[in-house]
Amino acid sequence: MLKCQSCGAALTENSRFCSSCGANAASDYAVTAAATAAATTAEPAPATPKVASVQARPRSSSPRPPTNPRTPTSSSGLASEGRFLPGTLLAERYRIVAVLGRGGMGEVYRADDLVLGQPVALKFLPEAAASNEELLTRFRNEVRTARRVSHSNVCRVYDVGTVDGQMFLSMEYVDGEDLASLLRRIGRLPPDKAVEIARQLCAGLAAAHKEGVLHRDLKPANVMLDGRGRAVMTDFGLAGLVDQIQGADVRSGTPAYMSPEQLAGKEVTARSDIYSLGLVLYETFTGKRAFEAETLAELVQIRNERPVSNPSSWVKDLDPTVERVIMRCLEHEPAARPASALAVAAALPGGDPLAAALAAGETPSPEIVAAAGEKQGIAPRVAVTAFAAVLVGLAVTSLIGARVSALRLMPQPLPAPVLEAKTREIVQSLGYTDRPVDHSAQWYYQTDFTTYVRKHDGARPDWPKVLSERPQVLVYGYRQSPVYLDPDGYQGTSITPGVVQFDDPPAIQSGMINLVVDAQGRLISFEAIPKEFDPNPPAVCPVDWKPLFAAAGVNLAQLKPTEPQWVELGAADMRAAWTGTWPDSGRPLRVEAAAWRGKPVYFRLIGPWVTPGREEQSSTNGLEHTGSILGATLVILFLTTGALIARRNYLRGKSDLRGALRLAVAVFVIEIAIWVCRYHFIPTLSVFGRFVLAVSTGLFLSGAIGMLYLALEPFVRRHWPQAVVSWSRLTTGRVRDPLVARDVLWGVLLGVVWTVVISIGLYILNRLGESPQLPSQSLLTGGREMVGVWLMNIMGCIGATIEFFFAMFLLRILLRNKWLATAVFIALWTTNNSLRNTRPEVLVPVWLLVFGIAAYAVTRFGLISLAVAIFTANVLLSVPYTFDFSNWYATSALAVVLSFVAIAGWGFYTSLGGQKLIREDLFQ
Repeated sequence: MLKCQSCGAALTENSRFCSSCGANAASDYAVTAAATAAATTAEPAPATPKVASVQARPRSSSPRPPTNPRTPTSSSGLASEGRFLPGTLLAERYRIVAVLGRGGMGEVYRADDLVLGQPVALKFLPEAAASNEELLTRFRNEVRTARRVSHSNVCRVYDVGTVDGQMFLSMEYVDGEDLASLLRRIGRLPPDKAVEIARQLCAGLAAAHKEGVLHRDLKPANVMLDGRGRAVMTDFGLAGLVDQIQGADVRSGTPAYMSPEQLAGKEVTARSDIYSLGLVLYETFTGKRAFEAETLAELVQIRNERPVSNPSSWVKDLDPTVERVIMRCLEHEPAARPASALAVAAALPGGDPLAAALAAGETPSPEIVAAAGEKQGIAPRVAVTAFAAVLVGLAVTSLIGARVSALRLMPQPLPAPVLEAKTREIVQSLGYTDRPVDHSAQWYYQTDFTTYVRKHDGARPDWPKVLSERPQVLVYGYRQSPVYLDPDGYQGTSITPGVVQFDDPPAIQSGMINLVVDAQGRLISFEAIPKEFDPNPPAVCPVDWKPLFAAAGVNLAQLKPTEPQWVELGAADMRAAWTGTWPDSGRPLRVEAAAWRGKPVYFRLIGPWVTPGREEQSSTNGLEHTGSILGATLVILFLTTGALIARRNYLRGKSDLRGALRLAVAVFVIEIAIWVCRYHFIPTLSVFGRFVLAVSTGLFLSGAIGMLYLALEPFVRRHWPQAVVSWSRLTTGRVRDPLVARDVLWGVLLGVVWTVVISIGLYILNRLGESPQLPSQSLLTGGREMVGVWLMNIMGCIGATIEFFFAMFLLRILLRNKWLATAVFIALWTTNNSLRNTRPEVLVPVWLLVFGIAAYAVTRFGLISLAVAIFTANVLLSVPYTFDFSNWYATSALAVVLSFVAIAGWGFYTSLGGQKLIREDLFQ
């Protein structure tokens, strides 16, 4: 029986080529592309002395030497013939050791690089090729193409050179054996090793495809197994760029390992390489070739008429998953094959598709990221411990929060409905008896007063005494109007329209009244706008100021008259002023008052800490204007840059469109919900206009956040995918996934720990004389306002999470060291927060621990845990804690604490993934 002189495979008498390696049985070189085309019509292929598109090896009387630069001497031996003898020095750099192989594309030598001191392989073209420009062009293309790909599973090409007019390339040399010779020796590979080799081939092929490079000649003879058993793809002599393979060049390759479309001369794409990969995997797992044919015409006929045999027909115990992967790769239609080599790797049994994507240098898809990580719930003992820690942390937070709360030191404030009734009584007692059309009320803190106390009462003010006396820090503002209150401004980072403030809409409408009382209902300020036009004005008469002083709880007899200094907005025909001291505290007090036609239009208790509100704009200096302009410019630049990066990611197919859309929709829904909770609804058509504005701002913010997500998320998914595993699952709709619930539970726990640490710091500051903590006044209102605070904190945590998360990410990219990036992250944020306080010796350790927790959350758990931790800390630090349940705001505080118990409880239960807390066998 005749044998192929290149690979030793059996040939029949009429065989014109070897169906194993593609060598021409009647020529020293491969058939040309034209011969291949003729063979597809079952016509004889004429021999040609040219080096052509389909590889072959010259015949020799000795066994076939290895043809790959990574073929070991131990497995195949060294060829005894070559144009350079061992010891020859080439280019004053390479010393020839031995010839490794000879074939239709030239000779390969083992050499030592004397400059770098490492072994290399040198590949020379046939001597006759020196004048063959076509072959030289192909040789240069091999170098140019191979150097585009850098991967551990792809043979590295170093350089190209010339010796005595003969061109050669230098490439990596590793002592090993090609897969073809290994399969001839042992048959098929063990299943575990075959899967390992398959993954490595997928990684190398994916790296080539990423650079737009198609191998086009993937076969066992072009796969090396080095000394560590690692698979390396070699011989990119026929490789080409996706958009440059046309015409007859489509048929270049080894026919036995060509895809149907490549063999027919139609096209060659990345899925053509996937087909060749399937053939290699078929042979690797079974030890058999998928198609046995003696002639090229017979091969084409078999491919067209007979489907490939299932691998399990050769190996009965083959993993069905492996068989499905191979058969998908061998689909006749390219569209039915896996879309990429990474998809093949992901489908292999027991693999890590995320690791495969990263190994291939690819950006893993959101689906691959979502599939990574733990699949089962956390251990019950861990979940119980975490939930118990949350409960303990909330108890500690409540204890310390009540201790450092300024409300504890103040006289118990009256409920808002009681204060609203008192304000209306005051208004009516001053002669304003018309029933208002609209009204609004809100709690405020006089923080200017606490700042004044810190500056003028020494290093350690007596805060219990300060907060229990007048003037009070907590005040209640009430507005009423003869027309509906329809504000024009936007409030907060959520840019919410239609939120009534004490100065929005401005008090310029005739009949509007603004009034402020302290938490005990005593008058602090009063302002009324008289009628703009009065056809029957009352006569000028003396003004009785006593009702105003009675409402304010100030003894007029203890004050001294003085010249007025403050000018109200409304018209006045009489003004008056007095000076004295605040009742109880003895602090300086100035009282300003004005009247029109005998009715008070202005009254205000003023301390030295009060600044003229209408003159604040004039105090802005040039530096502040420059800062404002610079800030606006940076925001515009940031959004513009984000848009450009998002567009680039989209065009490259790297964007997580589903995740961005769901995040944008969530932001939009939250924005509308915030508007519903905070908007001052009035029965006019302006509600529709404000709704349009709310939709517009919601679309803007959701679009901006979604765009930034599209710009930044692919980079995180490429370089730090473990941090967004649970987030990727959440965006795919897996709300009850154990990993998502685990990260929620850990986020609540970290947020509670964060809150405890900050609360301890506040307690220490309080003991050192700093002012007690002022909780959120919005939570004192209750109802819609409290829900709005929750929603605004969600928006805040989204922004802070993006800021924290991507700051850490950028530091990791720039510093290229995880621990160094973490240290710099903690140092930067600690410095930024500590410099803004007068007690850095206390706050530096606090902020170091706080941002250490934040860095830990980012590194260990990722996006969801960080977001939940920020949200938890922000809300818990604003709660008006109290253990005196006679206080009307105690219910709101308790509701907030219990809500986090509920969130942690959900995370605890769902993170178990159906596991039992107590094993049933304990009761048996």
